[in-house]
Amino acid sequence: MSIMTRRHMLHASAASAAALALAPWAAQAQDKMEAGFKLPPLPYKPDALEKAIDKETMTIHHDKHHQAYVTNLNAALAKHPEFLKMPIDELMRNYKKVPDEVRTAVINNGGGHANHSLFWEIMSPKGGGKPAGTLAKAIDSTFTDFEGFQKAFKQLALTQFGSGWAWLVVEKGKLKALNLPNQITPLMEGHTPILGVDVWEHAYYLRYQNRRPEYVDAWWNVVNWPGVQERFDKAMKG
Repeated sequence: MSIMTRRHMLHASAASAAALALAPWAAQAQDKMEAGFKLPPLPYKPDALEKAIDKETMTIHHDKHHQAYVTNLNAALAKHPEFLKMPIDELMRNYKKVPDEVRTAVINNGGGHANHSLFWEIMSPKGGGKPAGTLAKAIDSTFTDFEGFQKAFKQLALTQFGSGWAWLVVEKGKLKALNLPNQITPLMEGHTPILGVDVWEHAYYLRYQNRRPEYVDAWWNVVNWPGVQERFDKAMKG
């Protein structure tokens, strides 16, 4: 065996030994990198909802605002990894268990993450129209008819002072419409949200400026009613 070949074998053996010795540390580092909450991808292209929301707004809203909530939430819980393992809905339902020193950050950023994760999913390029099936019957029972629901829901969206959301939720097997400030999520109040419209200015200002009513009217054209129905059915099953 030549000196060069022997030398290469020694180097290879040493490298292999080093890799084996570092493997557990590398795995731990990888686990740490993968721990925590992630920004979900949009289920459509940023320009897919142009009949209601422009591409630039969607891009900034998702890639910047939502990402910031995720980043800040992970940072707040970095010293409390047990909460990073929870699904976001579970975390927000149990927010009172979060240590006092990070609870406000979790409410703001965890709520932002939960709310926006739902928001992207209950919109669709093929949205609009009216709900059907059991959801339509529940809406008629609670609000008289779909038009009555739209009127009540829009009023909640318009009268939410400053930043916040209007919501349709399931509470003890019944539908309820409400509005909440900032990123407070219905999950924190024991409700199951099935539909929500974001009325923070960053959600609509590039196209609509201060014309919030016009934004809400256009938003109905992208509501993904089959997706809302799915959430309703799941909530009704407990």
